[in-house]
Amino acid sequence: MKISVITPVYNAEKYVTQAVESALQFDEVYEVILVEDKSPDNALEVCQQLAEKYDRVKLFQHPDKENHGAGPTRNLALEKATGDFIAFLDADDYFLPNRFDAEKELFKDPKVEGVYGALGVHYYSEKAKEQYYKLFGDNLTTVYKRHDPKDVFPGQLNMKGSFGLFSIDCLTIRRDSMVKKLKPLFKTHLRLHQDTEFLFRLSYYLDLYPGILDKAVAVRGVHESNRITAVDSKKVNPAKTRVLLWKEIHDWAQNENTIPEDVKLHIKRMHRSYEIALAPALKKWGMITKYLFTDYKSIRSGIYNINFRDYLL
Repeated sequence: MKISVITPVYNAEKYVTQAVESALQFDEVYEVILVEDKSPDNALEVCQQLAEKYDRVKLFQHPDKENHGAGPTRNLALEKATGDFIAFLDADDYFLPNRFDAEKELFKDPKVEGVYGALGVHYYSEKAKEQYYKLFGDNLTTVYKRHDPKDVFPGQLNMKGSFGLFSIDCLTIRRDSMVKKLKPLFKTHLRLHQDTEFLFRLSYYLDLYPGILDKAVAVRGVHESNRITAVDSKKVNPAKTRVLLWKEIHDWAQNENTIPEDVKLHIKRMHRSYEIALAPALKKWGMITKYLFTDYKSIRSGIYNINFRDYLL
């Protein structure tokens, strides 16, 4: 296996060395592609030192050397990657020694286009733990049982009951399959949830298989300045960002002729339920009243599948 590890770097000077060295422990890792996205800290200097120290580390920036966000940054890294397989690693996370154990066996079968596993959590400080323990706990982010590839896409849509989640840090993909079947790669206009939207489309077009689900193969590093924890802790309204995510998924699904109509309707209802959650109070309750009579399943999608009750008042 020749694996290219894709690592966007932003505001991660304290963590990127650990991330890179956790990837370099594997002989299968052919290269680590760092794309520094105009960090406000000294991450660029740290990345330069890593590229000088390790032959397998390759450092890039955007041509204008400006900040473009995670989506365009991952896309640039994918353009530069030359390995047969792609793995992703955020600059404040890290791989565990079992990261590619399942992949080494599963990818012997040419029909396996991707493998996903379980993500653990590590708090870099007591303050981070105090702030975010209620959000992450000590739990694995994982899919709860082993699914056939055809069930991964509807599972993520909450059409199969309790499915669980997998993280992009725990995903390995055949590069050729991804390039041929997924266009565009990461959506460049999404500032948040680019990876979630990417995983939805990827699981529809590619056959993704379960790897190690009962223990972590990578670790999410939680710290005070982590962008996604700021969103999930409601410093940014998560309902608003989810509306944008589900609108993106809805628009894609409506234009994809191979998606069954019942699946398109489910996606429409998921999008609608977030719109209801975000609407101003008077409009919100008007929409709820309307859909209770005309499309009750839109309300049910919100209350039972998305749990948007926190945003009803």
